[in-house]
Amino acid sequence: MLTEKEVLATLEMLRNEHLDVRTVTLGISLFDLATHDGARFRDRLKARITGMAASLVEVCDEVGDIYGIPVVNKRISVSPMAVVGAPFAPREMVQAAQSLDEAAREVNVDFIGGFSALVEKGLARGDLSLIEAVPEALMSTSRLCASFNVATTAAGVNMDAVLLLAKTIKAAAAATADRDGLACAKLGVFANLPQDVPFMAGAYHGVGEPNAVINVGVSGPGVVKKALERARLADAHLSLDEVSEIIKRTAFKVTRVGELIGREVARRLNVPFGVVDLSLAPTPNVGDSVGEIFQILGLSHIGVPGSTAALALLNDAVKKGGAFASSSVGGFSGAFIPVSEDLNIAEAVATGNLTLHKLEALTSVCSVGLDMVALPGDTSAETLAAIIADEMAIGVINRKTTAARLIPVPGKKAGDRAYFGGLLGEATIIPVPGTGGSAGFVNMGGRIPAPLQSLGN
Repeated sequence: MLTEKEVLATLEMLRNEHLDVRTVTLGISLFDLATHDGARFRDRLKARITGMAASLVEVCDEVGDIYGIPVVNKRISVSPMAVVGAPFAPREMVQAAQSLDEAAREVNVDFIGGFSALVEKGLARGDLSLIEAVPEALMSTSRLCASFNVATTAAGVNMDAVLLLAKTIKAAAAATADRDGLACAKLGVFANLPQDVPFMAGAYHGVGEPNAVINVGVSGPGVVKKALERARLADAHLSLDEVSEIIKRTAFKVTRVGELIGREVARRLNVPFGVVDLSLAPTPNVGDSVGEIFQILGLSHIGVPGSTAALALLNDAVKKGGAFASSSVGGFSGAFIPVSEDLNIAEAVATGNLTLHKLEALTSVCSVGLDMVALPGDTSAETLAAIIADEMAIGVINRKTTAARLIPVPGKKAGDRAYFGGLLGEATIIPVPGTGGSAGFVNMGGRIPAPLQSLGN
């Protein structure tokens, strides 16, 4: 285990390599606030969040200054609103969403997650109310994120929920047509969603979590890239198992940095420390790309043959390095491939080297799934549902988390550009082969059963 002195030395080495603590997320339980009185609930909700998170940003900045590494995003996650607000009608759900957003703005966090529902087995009253509220809720807020778990390896895939959410995605895109469907960038559909994710849009405060907890997300694609560049300059004949060892050692150091900072933030806020999520989460900045790692490994672009194998190596090494570094590794912890948020991946889509089908293949081994994928605005809800269903099936069968964050950009077609801003970046709209051929299947409804391997678990 690294000492604090060794971690500080590591920080010095990594200072110019895009290492950062991507997010510190404060999870807050709202279950004890449940009531039929919507106005009372909103007042109590805002008081709970603004009270518990009052000094979150200040403490994160202080700790970042002490250790010389920035905490880029400060976020909050709350208990799934479909459960806490189960008695509410859709209009009251929208009002609750706006109260969450107001509280997030008051304490100056970047995002607040937990406008969420867990519907892998069915849709309860609160789930239906929340889903109906989503388009207006995301249109009328700026910091709110929504997530939905529609599948698990134990339960299978709830196709009724998949189709309903596909229609909701279309409505959310239309509600923010003037911003290229931006609401959909804050909405994720998941299989096997963990309860301790600090990254948006998936973050929510799980039912098995304490009253409050600090979860940390540490990114580092630039750090891995630089480590591999140095190694290949020293030895041009590195084997893939040697590459794996380099990535594991780098992930170990990065994880220790994240845990050090997370535990200090938790201590100062007097709440428990939860997990470090070591996910290679890129940004649109040059040098901070997962896609560039593929090129260092000898592939001309992400998407060419060999890309799935390279991503499997990368994801495996990151997970192993993190597991060695801490007993508190959780969340996603692996490599993200969000199209618009990674400059190199976005370029691969623009040049046609990375297609929707290849992206789907990559998600069988990546940390999450089809992430920040811009699609033609005329993509039907049924086609969206079929794409989501395919992604959920990959997660269910492979016993891993998968997700779909799809953005059908109103008024735009394949080859056009979509602009989301900030860390969300921009991307070329990717064509959807076979569009219109899935309606009969997704409209059958019901549930795709759990695979045999999960029975008895």
